[in-house]
Amino acid sequence: MTTFEEPCREGLNVEFADTQLNVAILIKQVPRVETMSLGTDMRLVRDGVDLETNPYCRRAIAKAVELARGMSGRSTAFTLGPPRSADCLRDALASGVDRGVLISDPSLAGSDTLATARALARAMATCSPFDLILAGRNSVDADTGQVPPQLAELLGLPFVAGARSIELIGRSVHIECEDDDGWSTIEVELPVVVSCAERLCSPAKATLEQRAAVDPKRIVELDATALGHGPFGAEGSRTRVGEVRSSRVERLGWKGTGRPAEQVRDAVALLATRSPAIPRANNVAARVPDGREPGGPVVAVLCEPGRALVTRELLGAAATIAEVIGGTVCALGTSEVRDSAVLRSWGADEVVDMTGSVAEQDIAWAVAAWCEQVRPWAVLAPGTTWGREVAARVAARLDAGLTGDAVAFDVDTTSGRLVGLKPAFGGAVVVAITATSEVQIATARPGVLALLRERDAVAPTLSSLDVPVIGRALRVSSGRDDHIEDLASARVVVGVGLGVEYDEYALIRPLVEILDAELAGTRKVTDRHWLPRSRQVGVTGRSIAPELYVAIGISGKLNHLIGVRAAGTIVAINSDPQAPIFDLADIGIVADWRQVLPLLVDQLAARDANRSRPNQAHNGWVDPTAEATVSSQ
Repeated sequence: MTTFEEPCREGLNVEFADTQLNVAILIKQVPRVETMSLGTDMRLVRDGVDLETNPYCRRAIAKAVELARGMSGRSTAFTLGPPRSADCLRDALASGVDRGVLISDPSLAGSDTLATARALARAMATCSPFDLILAGRNSVDADTGQVPPQLAELLGLPFVAGARSIELIGRSVHIECEDDDGWSTIEVELPVVVSCAERLCSPAKATLEQRAAVDPKRIVELDATALGHGPFGAEGSRTRVGEVRSSRVERLGWKGTGRPAEQVRDAVALLATRSPAIPRANNVAARVPDGREPGGPVVAVLCEPGRALVTRELLGAAATIAEVIGGTVCALGTSEVRDSAVLRSWGADEVVDMTGSVAEQDIAWAVAAWCEQVRPWAVLAPGTTWGREVAARVAARLDAGLTGDAVAFDVDTTSGRLVGLKPAFGGAVVVAITATSEVQIATARPGVLALLRERDAVAPTLSSLDVPVIGRALRVSSGRDDHIEDLASARVVVGVGLGVEYDEYALIRPLVEILDAELAGTRKVTDRHWLPRSRQVGVTGRSIAPELYVAIGISGKLNHLIGVRAAGTIVAINSDPQAPIFDLADIGIVADWRQVLPLLVDQLAARDANRSRPNQAHNGWVDPTAEATVSSQ
């Protein structure tokens, strides 16, 4: 049984430097999203697909080079993949990294995140000592962010996610982090694993000529034999990939012509034929299934502090699963979620009150020890920064399968296993993932699971779990400038690009109000701090699936469109008839948005004259006259 005192190193002999800073970088080669396609067998076509270094990894490369050189240290890049993955190592070496390690062997094919983390840990044990390990926040093809915290757990190290600044003072590290909808300040002693946010620094870039000039002797190749005892690859993976489904949505492709008033009239008439045409107030789905007395398979839910809506979604999903398998639901939460009657009404049959430390590493170790005693059928966690780390660490300690960022759950009645449906490759496909381990673990994207109607609130079975302080990362301060649930659960979203100046946002407000919408933006909008980073939609931001998305002043670059491809209906307003946004839109209005919006608001009001205007208390709204409402954090 794993105890709190022993690090989960699996017999690894990994040393850490005492003087000069030696930095390891985890990098990954990913497909260019725009070159991907599905074959007739509904599988991804991989032959001939253009590859590149993952954008987040480029930040890790740049920061590693800067820190290592600044402290007379050394940097080493690691990647796992087929021989052609050496291309991203050449990219890193041409950008200033000192050496590269390619982990490549046919037996490593089919590695899930845990098998990948295990191979990386073993590879590091064969190299020089490291005291700082940098990684991208996530990869744009899978978007799970699981490998860095799983590696940290295997090495018995603290993990810090989403660094946007890193300051070294001797052996101490001061890190400013981007959270899902806010920020935090972390202090920790080396060694540590850190994932890098997009805004940490400018990405490393090297020309084709610079990459070609890299001496191949600077790249060391390790096969499975060099890594030592496994298991690796498919054998060491605790998840299995099932059916791959296309998530491509057929769009109407209507684009207006003529005067703005005529286009708006026709657009609103067309919108009324869509289902649902103009969304109304949120409808809560079916009721939470009736509870059960303790006994049978247990579906556990990890309740993140301060995330009531996400907790409610997960408990509802868990209760639905428990009804199918004849089990019960157990909610594990800290003191911030001790209202057990409320948790019961959301789906919990049992509540475990976790007392003591609230640090992710400590909670993960306590939850893993609880799992070894209870042996739950499944563990569900939120797909947030907090949930990803806790779930990843628990999976590493238990050697369990972990499905990341699921958007729906099902139970395979033939095998009796949990099925998590997960978007991949920028949302181009949805993949069915199952775990082969006894305990099945999954995280779910906030806002995508059905919000079930509450059942009667009665007291559930209560117990407690002590969480001792073991980890070394100290959260000095934190804050939120938004709420992740608002955009994730919105039925209508209005998106703005650079075609809308910040001092013009007040002109958009009437449309936001009449649609009861949330406000989102492109990366360039959030780069200018016109909206919080949590409102960024796109490949390095959020993916959303509202019933209606209205794009205003957005040209429609692929990086943004990936984030809205799951929207039910897309309306685009742009004065450029050649703007790429019209290729994805159901309804396009070709005109200046300043002329269109008043007409559109009037048309919508006329169609629903009796509808009262909601009081918009939040909606991501930014008052251009109040600078204090725009956080630069």
